[in-house]
Amino acid sequence: MTEVEAKKPQESLQDRLAQVIELLHRHKLVEDLTHRQEGQHHDRVENLVHRQNLVELQRKLEDLHPADIAHILEALPLDERLTVWQLVKAERDGDILLEVSDAVRETLIADMDDHEILAAAKDLDADELADLAPELPRDVVHELMESLDAQQRERVRSALSYEEDQVGALMDFEMVTIREDVSLEVVLRYLRRLKELPGHTDKLFVVDYDGVLKGVLPIKRLLVNDPDKQVGEVMADDPVSFHPDEDGYDAAQAFERYDLISAPVVDKNGKLIGRLTIDEMVDLIREESESEVLNMAGLREEEDIFASVWKSVRNRWAWLAINLVTAFLASRVIGLFEGSIEKLVALAALMPIVAGIGGNSGNQTITMIVRAMALDQVSTGNTKRLVRKELGVSLINGILWGGVIGAVAYGLYGSWSLGVVMTAAMTLNLLLAALMGVLIPMTLARLGRDPAMGASVMITAMTDSGGFFIFLGLASIFLL
Repeated sequence: MTEVEAKKPQESLQDRLAQVIELLHRHKLVEDLTHRQEGQHHDRVENLVHRQNLVELQRKLEDLHPADIAHILEALPLDERLTVWQLVKAERDGDILLEVSDAVRETLIADMDDHEILAAAKDLDADELADLAPELPRDVVHELMESLDAQQRERVRSALSYEEDQVGALMDFEMVTIREDVSLEVVLRYLRRLKELPGHTDKLFVVDYDGVLKGVLPIKRLLVNDPDKQVGEVMADDPVSFHPDEDGYDAAQAFERYDLISAPVVDKNGKLIGRLTIDEMVDLIREESESEVLNMAGLREEEDIFASVWKSVRNRWAWLAINLVTAFLASRVIGLFEGSIEKLVALAALMPIVAGIGGNSGNQTITMIVRAMALDQVSTGNTKRLVRKELGVSLINGILWGGVIGAVAYGLYGSWSLGVVMTAAMTLNLLLAALMGVLIPMTLARLGRDPAMGASVMITAMTDSGGFFIFLGLASIFLL
C-alpha cells in the first residue's frame, strides 16, 4: 500500500469539504485579481490560471466517492455548487444524483440540458431510474424509456406503479437465481463465470422453473458445505420475504430485527420479482428520521439549506402562521389577568417558568409517543393506558419540581401562599402537557395524518396558554 493510499482513510469528509471550499475560494480570488489587470496577454493569463485551478479541483473530485461529492454539493451555496457540478465527469452524474437530497437534486437537474440528463441516466439500473424519473422532464423520461430494452422498460414501469414508500418502489431487480436440484459445485462454477455479483449479495435465491421462490442459499453455506451436496439439501426454505405492496418502513424494521442484508420480494403467487437490500433500508430509515424531525417543527418538506429566500418562506409560513395565532391566544389569556399582574408584579416574573417547564415536559412526552408509533410499539388503542402512565409521571414530577420552584418563590418573595400556588400551577400544567402529549399524536393518527406533523408547535401552544391561565387563575383566586 502506498503512502497516499494509507492516508486516505484518515481524511474525514469535513477535511475533503474544506479542501474543495479552499480550491473554490482560491479560484475566485485569482479570477478577481486577473480581471483587474490589463495588458496584451491578460486574456491568455486569465484563461491559463482559470484552467489550472479548475483542473486541480476536478482532480480532487475524481478521487471522491459519489456519496462524498453529494455531501459536498449539499454543503455549498448555489453558485459554487453548480461550479463543482459542472466539473464532475458525465459518467458519474447519475450516481451522484441518486445520493443528493431531493431539494439539491432539483437544482442540479435544472442546470442540465436534456442531453446531459439522458447521458447521466443511461447506465443506471431500473430501480435507480424509477427513483429519478418523477423529477425529470416528461419528454426526457419518454425518450429514456424508449432507449431501454423491453425487460428494463417493464421493470421501470413496475417500480413506478407503486407508492414511493412501498416495497415495490424500493426493490432491486439485480439478483442471482439458482435451481435446487443442482450441486454446490455447479453453483460455484456458475458464479465464477459472472463478471461480478450484484452489491450486497449475501444469499442466492432458489427458484423453480416457473420462477417461484423455494428458498435461499446463504453464501456462507455455499462456501463451507461439501461441493457434491445439492442446493436443496443446504438451502434455507423459510426465508423472510416481502410483497411489493407492503409498507417499506415495516420492511426496514424487519431488516433491523432479523439482521438482514438482502431479502426476496415475491408476488401473490410466490414468484420472485425482486429483492430488498440493506442500503435501501438504511436510506429509508434516515429519510424517515429526517422527515419526523422536520414535521415536528412544522416544516412541510425537506429544504435546501441554501435555497432561495422565497422557497424557504413557502416551506415555513404555514406553521408560523398557526404559531402566530396560538401566541396571540396566549397573550389574550395574559390580558385577562392584567389587573392581577398589576397588583402582584411577581406573577409576571414567575409565569414564564410554569409555561416553559410545561412545554419541555410536553415535548418529552410527545417525542416518546411519536417514536413508539413509528416503531409500531403503540397504536391508538393504547391511548387510555398511555394517558394514565404519562399522567402519573407528570404528577410526580409536578409535585417534586413544583415544590422546588415553590420553595424558591417563597425565598425570593417571602410569601408561602405564592409558593403553594406556584407548586399547584406547575403540577397542573405538567398534567396538561402529559395529556396533550398523548392525545395530539394519537388524534393525528386517527385522522390519517402524520403523528409528528406540527406536534412540537401544538404542544407548545397548549402548554403556554394553559400554563398562563392556570397560574394566573390560581393566583387571582388565592392571592388577591
